[in-house]
Amino acid sequence: MSILVDEKTKVLVQGITGRDGSFHAKSMLEYGTDLVGGVTPGKGGQKVSDSMVFDSMAEAKSKTNANCSVIYVPAKFASAAIKEAASAGIELIVCITEGIPVIEMIENYHYIKQKGLRLIGPNCPGLISPDKSKVGIMPGSIHKPGEIGVISRSGTLTYEVVYNLTVNNMGQSTCIGIGGDQIVGTGYIELLTMFEADSQTKAIVLIGEIGGQEEERAADFIKNNIKKPVVAFISGQSAPQGKRMGHAGAIISGGKGTAQAKIKALQSAGVAVSMSPDQIPKILKDLLN
Repeated sequence: MSILVDEKTKVLVQGITGRDGSFHAKSMLEYGTDLVGGVTPGKGGQKVSDSMVFDSMAEAKSKTNANCSVIYVPAKFASAAIKEAASAGIELIVCITEGIPVIEMIENYHYIKQKGLRLIGPNCPGLISPDKSKVGIMPGSIHKPGEIGVISRSGTLTYEVVYNLTVNNMGQSTCIGIGGDQIVGTGYIELLTMFEADSQTKAIVLIGEIGGQEEERAADFIKNNIKKPVVAFISGQSAPQGKRMGHAGAIISGGKGTAQAKIKALQSAGVAVSMSPDQIPKILKDLLN
C-alpha cells in the first residue's frame, strides 16, 4: 500500500499551460502518473504533453473523473484555484505555489475542511508513492519503493533524506512535503495517523525545522498514539532567534520554536533524533533490526 496517492490516482494540473505547469506535467507523465488533463481558463481545447486542457475544474472533473489536482499558478490566483478545485469535489488538492497570504490561507483551510477534502501545501514539493504516482516537483529518480514513510516541512531536505535512504537500500512507501508556511492544509499528526494505519509502512521519518510548535505537538501525539519506529531530523539548530530562515513559518519567537525545544520534545516522546540527514538510515536499521 501507500498513502494519499497510488497508481489509481487521476491527476489534473491547474495552470498546465504555464512554464512550471507544463514542465512538471511532462515530468509527472514520464514518471508514470495518471495525468488525465489540465486546467487553464480560456485555453480549453489545447493540449500539453498530449493532455487535454479544460477551461474549468468542474468541466475537467466531469470529463476525466479526476480525484487529485496539483496547482502551479501564481500566488495571486492560487486561492481561487484551491477553491475551484474544492468546489469541483477534488478529493486531494496539492498546492505547490508559494507566497499565498496567511489571511487567505486561513480561509482556504476552513473551506477545504468544510468540504471534507484534503489539501497538501501550499509552498510544498508535493508527494510521491514510488513507482506508483508522483504529484508535484519531487525528483522521481532518487526514490525507491519500500517501507519507510517520510513527512517533511522542507523540500530540499526531503530530497537529501530520501537520497540517503535509497542509497542505503531503504525504499519509501510515500514521501510527503507538507510545506513550510505558517498555515498548511495537512500537518504531521494527520499523516502520522495514516502511516500508522498503512500496512506497507514499517517506520516513519519526520523532517522538521525551526518555527511554530508543530513538531512539539507531533511529539505528544507520537508518544501516545504511534507504535511504529519514528526517526526525526530538525534543521536550523544554529539559527539566530527572531530571524526568519527560508520558509514563512521558520521563525523563532518568544523563545518558542527553537530546534533545541523540538529535539527535546521528540526525544522525551521516545523518538530517535538524528543530528544529520545522512545518519537517518543507520538509526532506522538499528530500530528495525
